[in-house]
Formats: sequence, C-alpha cells, structure tokens
Amino acid sequence: MKIPNFFKSYNKQTRELLQAHDEAKAMSLAVGGHFEAVGLLEYFLLLENGLMREHTVIDVGCGSGRLAFQLREYLKGLYIGIDVVPELFRYAQRISKRPDWKFYAAPGLTISEPDDFADFICFFSVFTHLLHEETFRYLEDARRVIRPSGKIIFSFLEFLIPSHWDIFQSSLADTRPDKVLNQFISRDAIKAWADHLGLSIIEIDDGDKPHINLNRVVRWDDGTEMRGKGNLGQSICVLMKK
Repeated sequence: MKIPNFFKSYNKQTRELLQAHDEAKAMSLAVGGHFEAVGLLEYFLLLENGLMREHTVIDVGCGSGRLAFQLREYLKGLYIGIDVVPELFRYAQRISKRPDWKFYAAPGLTISEPDDFADFICFFSVFTHLLHEETFRYLEDARRVIRPSGKIIFSFLEFLIPSHWDIFQSSLADTRPDKVLNQFISRDAIKAWADHLGLSIIEIDDGDKPHINLNRVVRWDDGTEMRGKGNLGQSICVLMKK
C-alpha cells in the first residue's frame, strides 16, 4: 500500500535536524524531544498493562527509539520497530544494542508479521498524523497480527482535552502544503472502529491527567518532574483482541 504523501515531511524534517544539531539531539528533536521521559512513560504504560519479559512487542512509528531504549534490558522477547524514516529506526536499532531485535521501514499501512504473532502493538503519536481511514486500516491489520487477548495501545488527540486545543491552533496557523498532519479522534469514532473490528476497549485515559504508575522519577527536558503517576499529554486508548 502506498505511504501517504505527507510522510515526506518527516524525512525532510529529520534531514534538516541532522544538519543543524549533533546526532543525539537531532534524533530527540525529530520525535518531539523529551527522549528519556517519553520513553519511560511508554515503558511504564506497557508494564501496567501486563507486559512480561518474554512477550513480543511491535512498535509502529518507533521513531529514534525512545521505547526501544527503555525496553532493551527488560524485554527478553522480540521487539520490532517500524518507522517511515530510515535514519530514525536505524538510530533506534543502534542504541538498543539488541541484535536479536528487528527494525525496518513501514510498508504502507500494514504490519509485515504473521497472524496472531504479537502480545503488544503500540502506535504512539502515529494516529495523530493519519487520516481516519488510514488509522482504521492500520487497526484492521493490527487486529490480524495481535494474539488473542493481546493489547493494542495508541495515543491520540481529542477536542475533549483543553490542552490539545493549542495543537489545533498551531495547525490552523501553519499554511505550508507539506506540513505534518495533526489529526483529532473522537471517542465515538474509537468505539465504532473497535465494534467493527471485534476489539474491546479496555480503557481510555485523558491525556492531561496522571494515570501511568511510575516506579521512579521521570524528568522532562525542561526540568519538570513526574512522581507517583504520570501522563504523556496525548490521550491513551488500550484495545484487546476478543
């Protein structure tokens, strides 16, 4: 399946960042910064949803490896990182130092793995940049690849959360034809997709409220700290294959 045209902006942005900064900083900025903090929050989110050492995790939109880096010592099972920008997933592969793990370019809106294969499939900051039809196609293939009782976890933007309005305003102000799409998803859309795909909604958490259990302090790039419970900013949905 053809990759949407606006994905070209990710490759352009990554090249420009690599020209302007050292590699580590460019790789962090390419995924929105806060490399360690976001990776830890994603890691703790998977843990509280039942991630075990022997599980198989597919990280769609793995970027430069925020989650992979945090999982590198805990996860004994297979991790698969998929992204549309080669520089990003190759960097993730390098810093994870796990030769048994797989990293490859996203083949459109599908996951190139067998049926009933993975215990977790993650889409962090992926559906926020896709059309609704593209998100549904990805979820449809994720349902094929996830094992029974396996979990699909994704983050999303919604008008229900006041802090997400700033992102919408920024999109309104950005008139570039090749800008990165910021897509909002309503909860009724998620319910309809889940119903049509035979997926159960396990939980939906507000992006602006602490809900991820932390076993250590998480420090953001600006010095802000999260203790006890944290949140990613984007809302979180957890789906399970029936």
